[in-house]
Amino acid sequence: MMGFSRHFCLFAHAAASRLLAVAAIGTLAALLAGSVPALAQAAIKVDRIVAVVNDEAITQVELDRRVAVIETQLKKQGVALPPRDVFEKQVLERLINDRAQLQLAQETGLRVDDLQLDRTLRRIAEENRLNLQELRTAVERDGMSFSQFREDIRNEIILTRLRERDVDNKIAVSDAEIDQFLNSQQAQGAAATEYDVSHILIRVPEQASPEQIQARKQRAEEALAQVRAGTPFAQVASAMSDAPDALQGGALGWRSPGRLPTIFVTALETLGPGETSPVLRSPAGFHLVRLNEKRGAEKAAMVSQTHARHILVKTSELVSETDARNRLVQLKERIENGADFGELARLQSEDASASNGGDLGWISPGDTVPQFERAMNALSPGQLSDPVQTPFGWHLIQVLERRDRDVSKERERLQARQAIRARKGDEAYQEWLRQVRDRAYVENRLERN
Repeated sequence: MMGFSRHFCLFAHAAASRLLAVAAIGTLAALLAGSVPALAQAAIKVDRIVAVVNDEAITQVELDRRVAVIETQLKKQGVALPPRDVFEKQVLERLINDRAQLQLAQETGLRVDDLQLDRTLRRIAEENRLNLQELRTAVERDGMSFSQFREDIRNEIILTRLRERDVDNKIAVSDAEIDQFLNSQQAQGAAATEYDVSHILIRVPEQASPEQIQARKQRAEEALAQVRAGTPFAQVASAMSDAPDALQGGALGWRSPGRLPTIFVTALETLGPGETSPVLRSPAGFHLVRLNEKRGAEKAAMVSQTHARHILVKTSELVSETDARNRLVQLKERIENGADFGELARLQSEDASASNGGDLGWISPGDTVPQFERAMNALSPGQLSDPVQTPFGWHLIQVLERRDRDVSKERERLQARQAIRARKGDEAYQEWLRQVRDRAYVENRLERN
């Protein structure tokens, strides 16, 4: 695990965002809405194999179940559904990509044990204001077994960690890149601009023949023609895009120029809100980019920072939640009786900050996960917290001092680093995903029908 202070929030937000999107927006939202009768119906259909990925089969029941969940998700977002046969093919392509990634994870020893899974399920239930039993009841009431729901979430954790391991953790951003980025933004006058963007990707396989490239280009031109004829961009994206976000209507959300490929930024500079670019070419394939809205980026202001330190005790198969909490209760008593916090942190803490006596430095709002930040903000300088639970384990927190500071320059560089990292990560992920897909043996039997 990386150090708590700076890497803590990055891990928490990156990993948790995908899980909560799946649970709160996808499977769980569909179940709680009580609108997934297809899940129950799928169980009584005659099953058949609709695709083979290496040596594993994807069945019609699996496809129907995923279609039902995503269909509910799109309806809640107001995205018009494409024709049923097109929709099924899009969903199946996502299943194929997921299966190829899960097989890679298994081959390389990436696992998520039941203890880790149970922690995630508890967090999902809490985010939806449920306890675990209420979550189980909601899932089973709508025709889906809780064991299947658990495995879906386990797979989502694996996919997130696989991307972190094989893509995100290999992305490096140098100070020189940050300087170049900031200078470029200032020269272009783009630093104060953000774009709300949607896109369509028509992927071109590695080592594609000229005929394949031409066919993909024609498909992109067809998508553009549909958009210009008045078909909603999100509907065309959900029907035709090969990007992972296709079934969300191709929405990328708000992005600064630094978080977008250069060809996207160049195209966006010529577009007005609601307009779509011509077909763009990149190594990944052909793209359409739509500018939904444009705004000035918010400037950093004065923020209240907290200088804090902590002791972290992680739970495991050998250390229960109760054991971890009780251990911190004992440490707190020792500190209150005169023991040195920093020395105990060096000996007892399981965070990278232990070598610094648990010192996390100056922490700005949003630098840590909400549970830690709420507990820290409730303390006065010099005060010790009771044991606090977060996704990383149990913490004993002490606030040392507070200050108000203008962090404009620091934030500017941090935002630049994050923008560069996100852009490089997105590009690397698309290329990595294409390679994983191209290396797999795939037999798509649905295309024969």
